[in-house]
Amino acid sequence: MDNKIVEVFIPGPAGRMEAKYYKSNKITSPIALVLHPHPQYGGTMNNKIVVDTFHTFMENEFSVCRVNFRGVGKSDGEFDNGQGELADAAAALDWLERENFDNSQCWVSGFSFGSLIAMQLLMRRPEINRFIAISPQPNVYDFSFLSPCPTSGLMIYGKKDELVPKEHITELDKRLSAQKGIKVDFQAIEDANHFFSKAEDVLVKSLDKYIKKESALF
Repeated sequence: MDNKIVEVFIPGPAGRMEAKYYKSNKITSPIALVLHPHPQYGGTMNNKIVVDTFHTFMENEFSVCRVNFRGVGKSDGEFDNGQGELADAAAALDWLERENFDNSQCWVSGFSFGSLIAMQLLMRRPEINRFIAISPQPNVYDFSFLSPCPTSGLMIYGKKDELVPKEHITELDKRLSAQKGIKVDFQAIEDANHFFSKAEDVLVKSLDKYIKKESALF
């Protein structure tokens, strides 16, 4: 990994979006977009889980981008209750694809609120090959739009998630596992809460294992 992580500003629907970007040296490298938690609860692209996910993709020779949604950090605009943030994510993916027109595969990942935006983006972009949803909140956000979920992916959460009752995850798992032609892995991390406090290392190992296994299929 000779290249450096650089700050970039991506043109978005509400103005410029602040982002961090790593370009892989690998020819036809896979690409990944990583999305952050809720902006109104302190979520930014510098959230530890977001950064850890970004670095895990880097270490697997992806060209990867993490972006601040509108109104966060140096990004223009203001919070738009998810609709604008989805448009931001789509613009970031457009930019990432232009920078890597010869990419071999396309992944999207999000943490908490970011996982909702990632899954909504997945429904609109058929080129996405895999997703990673970290600490999804089906008790807060309606995931019924995954009907059907268009591609395989990973849903990973803490067994002691204080924000998401277990039965909501179980119901989502039941619904997605009934779908044909895809496989959504649900992984529970022991002794981890919603934010994976003191369990970041276990999370990163699980992400790395899944990325290695699934990216080798393409």
